[in-house]
Amino acid sequence: SVAELAVKIAQHMDLPESEIEKVDIAARVHDIGKIAVPDAILLKPGKLDEAEWKIMKKHPVISAELIEGLSIYSHVADAVRHEHEHWDGSGYPDGLKGEEIPLIARIITAADVYDALSTDRPYRKAFSREKSLEILQKMRGKELDPKVADALERVLKSEKG
Repeated sequence: SVAELAVKIAQHMDLPESEIEKVDIAARVHDIGKIAVPDAILLKPGKLDEAEWKIMKKHPVISAELIEGLSIYSHVADAVRHEHEHWDGSGYPDGLKGEEIPLIARIITAADVYDALSTDRPYRKAFSREKSLEILQKMRGKELDPKVADALERVLKSEKG
């Protein structure tokens, strides 16, 4: 799962246990805002059109708003809001880049990307572990924080075999 992988990344980055717990919580609830996205968009087998993409891009903000309302999870709302931001500033919802993006969000992004690549989707079959790693390497320094991408690669290589 995204949460299990995110926790392993955080551990490989030697984060303190308190931060690893936040990673775990945030990763478990990061997509809760998708409840506001119609199934026709979530399960669409093809590319989303502009209007559909606009709706889909709202889910991190909705997730954060829902989580902010739950006092036990409110401390991870910022990470959840920004888990679709990209290292190079090309993500959403706020166009943050680099260190502006909370570290927890950067970790969840990497885990979520690997999960998306390595599992079947309505629009394509899963990529192999090797192909997923190859794609992740191309995303390093663009969509993904290089240090987080390196930690993810270490996790995946340590689990190989």
